[in-house]
Amino acid sequence: MENKIIFAGPVGSGKTTSISSVSDILVVGTEAKATDEVAQRKDNTTVAMDYGILNLEGGSKVHLYGTPGQDRFNFMWEILSENAMGFVILIDSARPDPLADLDHYLTAFSKPIAKCNGVVVIGVTRTELNPQGGLLDKLHERVMAHQLNIPILEVDGRERQDVKQMLLALLALLDPSTSRH
Repeated sequence: MENKIIFAGPVGSGKTTSISSVSDILVVGTEAKATDEVAQRKDNTTVAMDYGILNLEGGSKVHLYGTPGQDRFNFMWEILSENAMGFVILIDSARPDPLADLDHYLTAFSKPIAKCNGVVVIGVTRTELNPQGGLLDKLHERVMAHQLNIPILEVDGRERQDVKQMLLALLALLDPSTSRH
């Protein structure tokens, strides 16, 4: 079984870092020097995609694609989402309005998410920097407002085990036998 999983979310939410921490191959990336307001946040940004592979027991592979976070590269979102079996939406809890970010990405990816029967996991990053209490509850309410019932997990994109657990949760939605790996 081979799966194509899309990582989406705002700039700096941890897409590249998450894929890099869990990939069993050297990640293919399209990083470029940030030249707009993104440069205030980080030096480089993804302009087309990131690509990695996670090998599972039994020979299964998960193909991991990270989308650019900037709306100006949103033409890549549709291209990369083609034939996706599931989505990871990363939300940076330290951004000014994580709830608006969640709304934006759930709306922007609503058609490809519908094509894969709503197989989505929300990963919330940088929770140690979030001054807002109860963010996970608020995110859950917002997901329910989108008429989705999907897992929301705190994740540190630098930690392989965190990202792997998030991916296994997503794969369990696709195939419950995957959760045993």
